[in-house]
Amino acid sequence: MLKNRTGAACPASGAVTSASSATAAAEPIAEARATELSRSFGKATVEEGEREQRIRRVFESVARRYDLMNDLMSLGIHRRWKRKLVELAAPHAGQRIVDLAGGTGDVAALMAGLDRRVTVVDPSEPMMAVGRARGRCDIDWRVGTAEKLPLADASVDTLTMAFGIRNVTRLEPALAEVLRVLKPGGRFLCLEFSTPAAWLRPFYNLFSFTVIPRLGSWIARSPEAYVYLVESIRRFPDQRDFQRLIEQAGFVGVHYRNLSFGIACIHVGARPGQPEQGAVPEPDMS
Repeated sequence: MLKNRTGAACPASGAVTSASSATAAAEPIAEARATELSRSFGKATVEEGEREQRIRRVFESVARRYDLMNDLMSLGIHRRWKRKLVELAAPHAGQRIVDLAGGTGDVAALMAGLDRRVTVVDPSEPMMAVGRARGRCDIDWRVGTAEKLPLADASVDTLTMAFGIRNVTRLEPALAEVLRVLKPGGRFLCLEFSTPAAWLRPFYNLFSFTVIPRLGSWIARSPEAYVYLVESIRRFPDQRDFQRLIEQAGFVGVHYRNLSFGIACIHVGARPGQPEQGAVPEPDMS
């Protein structure tokens, strides 16, 4: 078992935790961490608007080398995590699927098919330009932020997000927007870095604070971008706290699955209501 930042036990890699009602004491903790994240950039405290602009510049600067850096930083494991996300999303014919903060479209490409509509929504034109250049004709690309999605109410069957929720300016409005655009019964699947097992944490922190910024300087030529990356991971709510935020936003059936001993985590929740007839049932995460 691993411990979260409040000392509560979290399941080891591969375990699934069912949703439970957040306690009155725990809710302010989750909200405080979300607020701390929204006002930080790397080690600096900044206003929300400035944070948004700095993050935009980060992705503009690393767009062409972004996928290479992900491979180097994770030793390629991020691809396995993303395949697990797509497996749990279970894309199928007739669905409207959105990959929010989809960047270069690597997750969208895994979900795409001629019998479904897959859209990448991302605020960074340079990131999407890299994806468009790969010639994927079965993916739509739209500029938009998580806090103001360019999508109609109740229009999406499945919305995924891989390593993007840390970069939104404010978590609560972003989650409210995801809920708004999902159809009743539609699902939100969010893959994000999280809090690793206690035994792994010292090694993980050493790698994060020494190797990753140097790789960013060498490969992406943007050390600032990867200092921001490491700090945003450190400040992001842990598994239980993020679960509470998703529940507070109005999602039901919220649960999560740790990957690689908690280094990454997939959270899943659904908009209340019955899914449309013929929808594929949620895969078993046990």
